[in-house]
This record gives sequence, structure tokens and C-alpha cells, in this order.
Amino acid sequence: MIKFAVVGTGWVAGEYLKAIQTQCDSEIYAVVTQDADHARSRLAQLGIEARIFTDFSEMVKDSEVDAVVLCSHPDVRPEQAILAAQHGKHLVIEKPMAMNKEELRRMADAIQKYPVRTVVSFVLRWNPSFDTTKALIADDALGRVFMAQIDYWHHIGPNYPQYRWSSKKALGGSSILSAGCHAVDALRYFAGDIQEVTAYSCGTWANSEYEFDPNAIAIFKLKNGGIGKVSSSLECKTTYKFNIHLLGEKGAIMNNQLFSHKLPGQTDYATIPTILPDNGDVTHHPFVHEIEDFVQAIKHNRLTRCDFFDAYKTMEVCFAIDESIATGQRVVIS
Repeated sequence: MIKFAVVGTGWVAGEYLKAIQTQCDSEIYAVVTQDADHARSRLAQLGIEARIFTDFSEMVKDSEVDAVVLCSHPDVRPEQAILAAQHGKHLVIEKPMAMNKEELRRMADAIQKYPVRTVVSFVLRWNPSFDTTKALIADDALGRVFMAQIDYWHHIGPNYPQYRWSSKKALGGSSILSAGCHAVDALRYFAGDIQEVTAYSCGTWANSEYEFDPNAIAIFKLKNGGIGKVSSSLECKTTYKFNIHLLGEKGAIMNNQLFSHKLPGQTDYATIPTILPDNGDVTHHPFVHEIEDFVQAIKHNRLTRCDFFDAYKTMEVCFAIDESIATGQRVVIS
């Protein structure tokens, strides 16, 4: 049995607690929180018995803990990840992994020095429509993807618990770091690595409580010679939308619609019935499959679908987007 310690008791921590419970070869050993009473109440709601730690450093010293899920605020994740790796704990890391490039590099150094299995929660990589699109690309249904456009549009306002902290510069960081990083990761996943970034941002309403521009657009040069675009809007009058448009030399995808040389005689896009990432619930954001992948990676000593060093490249692009916005200059990614 792989024994987990989950850091935090908020919404996303609750989804991980439920996901771990579905695995026959894992169990929840502990929760780490500053509010033990709230943790006891949350565990009781979920029918879970577990130890409660109020000190992260004490938890990682416990030899019973095999893996740690970091649902803590992003400003403390780097230090927690480094300490956990030093104690040999496998890691589930929520995004953004860090709030700046320096902290991200420190995490990379520690995970290289103390190798543990990792998964980073760009959870859409386990969404069924992502599986379908990735399989079509692997089967040459699109050919080389020369243009990729992906949008993250989600009005994250006061009705969402994370708004109280993610709208602040210190913990939200930017439109891209706070949420649009999912779109950046998806573009990398489907079209390959990014070579160059030019980006812009703007505000929405005069009475906005966001401490940063909640809307951003980035234009990319891809390493495969193509181009890409990502947009992120956190203050928008629309339902949750995660638009995926891919143009390839042999076909194209618009969300779950396919036009391909693999379908002779096709006169219009064919619709693929699948679960799209078109709202914020867990059916569309499959934590269960992410945890299953992670558990199997630990047991069989293999990489997860989105390990730390893969996600590192996505975070590099996110930081480059924010740098371009701040400086007004294009940023080349080495």
C-alpha cells in the first residue's frame, strides 16, 4: 500500500482525498493543516480516518509516509517539495509549481539530487478528449501541427473559494500563473515545445479586485517551425471554455471535431463523442486518473504522464509570457 499525506483541506485537497480512496493499492495516511479542527470535520465528511499534522516538517520525517500531495499555497510549495524530496517522498504537485524561476530551479535541483516519482497537476492531460486528440496526433491524423490555438476562459470571481487568494499578486501571480498555465501546457502537449514568446495583457472592469491584469494573450514560435497562441481570461462574461484548435498539414481539430486525410471523402468536420474540458467539475478534470497514473509510476518505477521535468518546461513558458508582458519584449526560451 502506498501511504499518502495530503497538504491542505480545501476543495482541490478534497478531490485528491476522494481520488486516493478509489485506488485499491493506496491509502490516506495523514493530512497536513494549520486548522486541525477543520481537518477533522473534513475527514469525517469524507469518512476517512487519518493522522493530522500541523507541522509539515514533522510529517515528512514520518517513515510511514510514501507520497505527499501539495495542495498548499504556491508561495510555500517549493520549500515543501524540496524538503519532501530530501526525505524520499514521492510528490504530487499542484500548479503553479512555483511563483518565480528561481524557486522553480531550486525545486529542479532538489528533485535531480533526491530522485523521487513526481506528477504535476496539469490534470487536463488525463481528460478523455485529450486522450483522443493525442491518439489522433500519434496516428498521423493531423500531420505536423503548424498552428495551435488554445483558450482558457473562466470567470473566477468571489463565488470560487480560491478567489480570495488567487486574485492577489502574491499568490495568484498573473492570469497565466493562476489558471492560464493549463492552456500553455495543453499547447505544449499537442504541438510540442515553444521557442519564442510575445505577450500582452489588459484589465477588464474598473472595479476589478484582481491585483494583476486578469486577461492575457501570448503568441509563440514553436520548435517544429509552427506558430501558436494562448489566451487566458479570468474576468469574462462567458461560461467556462477551454477551446482547442489545431491545424496540421494533414488535418485539423476544433475541440471534438475532426477533419482528416484519414477519413476519405469527408466533406465537413466529424464530431467525436467525448468528455470535453468545458467546465470546472471533476468529470472534466479527472483527478482519479492522475492519481492512478502516479501510483502505477511509483510501483513500476516509471514516469507519469506529466512529471516534474516535463511540467518545468510549461512553467518556463509561463514565466516567459509574464516577462514579455512586463517588458514589452519578445522572450526566447533556451
